[in-house]
Amino acid sequence: MISPPTLLLIVINLMFLVGCQQQTEETMPPPVAMTEEAVGHFCQMDILEHAGPKAQIHLDGLPYPLFFSQVRDGIAYERMPEQNYKISAIYVSDMSKAHDWENVGRENWIPASSAHYVVASTMTGGMGASELVPFSDQDDARKFVARHGGQIMRLDDIDDALVLNNTTVMPSNEPLETAIIPDDDDYRARLEKLRKE
Repeated sequence: MISPPTLLLIVINLMFLVGCQQQTEETMPPPVAMTEEAVGHFCQMDILEHAGPKAQIHLDGLPYPLFFSQVRDGIAYERMPEQNYKISAIYVSDMSKAHDWENVGRENWIPASSAHYVVASTMTGGMGASELVPFSDQDDARKFVARHGGQIMRLDDIDDALVLNNTTVMPSNEPLETAIIPDDDDYRARLEKLRKE
């Protein structure tokens, strides 16, 4: 049984954590609606031409967010080792409120940290890669899994390998292909040939 002083300490800590989370979300810059001028950060293509959920990342000191044609691309940007800008907010499309896969809504955003993600479903994102499909309502995520497969996860539980390496949750039974790495002399000879052409 938990003693009254210990219980009081637990309650105070929980209140402090909830207060910190609310303060963080209150100080985040608001999401920006997608427009015809918005382009994907990696692909530099019109973001509205891509189906599926999107992401936007706000960096300290920049007036406009970076848009991403896929949620997975936005989370990959945040987790890349070479990413060194201070991120003030990450928003993702809320598929609980989306009309459909083709039309997720221009102003339909939720903080990335609050979403329930369907990982490794049969649906691919706007750039044709596997997608992290975000929902504000966990029941909506369950319904999506029933139709398209996958697994529901919170953002902190999604391993970097699922985001950065284009791997799936379940390992494949297919044999892995191995790249043939040329020896140094062959590699140098081909580079020299290219240089002379």
